[in-house]
Amino acid sequence: MTNPTLPIMLALGLLGAFTLTQTAHAQIITVHQAADAPNASSPTSMPGMSPVMMDQSTWLHGIFNQLEGRYSPQATDFRWDGEMWFGSDYDRLWIRSEGTVANGRMDDGQHDILYSHAISTYWNLQGGTRLDLDSGPTRAWAAFGVQGLALYQFELSAMGYVGGNGGAATRIEGTYDFLLTNRLILQPNVELNAYTRADPSRGVGSGLSEIDTGLRLRYEHWRKLAPYVAVTYNTALGQARHFPDNREANRTALRFAFGLRSWF
Repeated sequence: MTNPTLPIMLALGLLGAFTLTQTAHAQIITVHQAADAPNASSPTSMPGMSPVMMDQSTWLHGIFNQLEGRYSPQATDFRWDGEMWFGSDYDRLWIRSEGTVANGRMDDGQHDILYSHAISTYWNLQGGTRLDLDSGPTRAWAAFGVQGLALYQFELSAMGYVGGNGGAATRIEGTYDFLLTNRLILQPNVELNAYTRADPSRGVGSGLSEIDTGLRLRYEHWRKLAPYVAVTYNTALGQARHFPDNREANRTALRFAFGLRSWF
């Protein structure tokens, strides 16, 4: 005697097998693999997830670390310091700009256009051109140096320059983020500039010529737009302190600042 439920069970089984077959065909699993992967079985992504290795794509990133007004009873100025790069994790076109606007004129305008190549996980070798372009005489330099993260996530940039007024120069800059909370961040930074030859028309002297340092406290209510307050100190050093244009600035070296830090 034939079991009456057997045809129904066979039909349900065939329907289930057909559904599984269609689902398997519908899922196209893309295998991502880095060019420098140790072997063919080393996955760099999981099905349904974006590649975890970013070295196969190009990206555009820009940040204004300083976009601020600096105030003192004797003088007030506006300062910016930002950079932007386009490229992959290995090779990038890097643009950096900083300067000050005071009394309707732009001072200390330094702009770098660099090619950057990764030489380790946290360090990039950079080379290109620096232009001193502001209301003073224009200077052009050949630029080379390194940029990256030192121990304990300390951001460091050390650049050397040749050309300009016929001499050489160096700029060393360091920055560190102390996370007081996840959103309240204290950031000290310091920038030192030194030259082998004096250039009075631009207010720089031979030797250690300028220091620009600050202590900024920002609150990242929005990660990409964070207001901050700061105390800054920038002044000419050594021989440059005696140039006429720098004497007044030396008296207003310590200033209070209000600004925004923004990135995209």
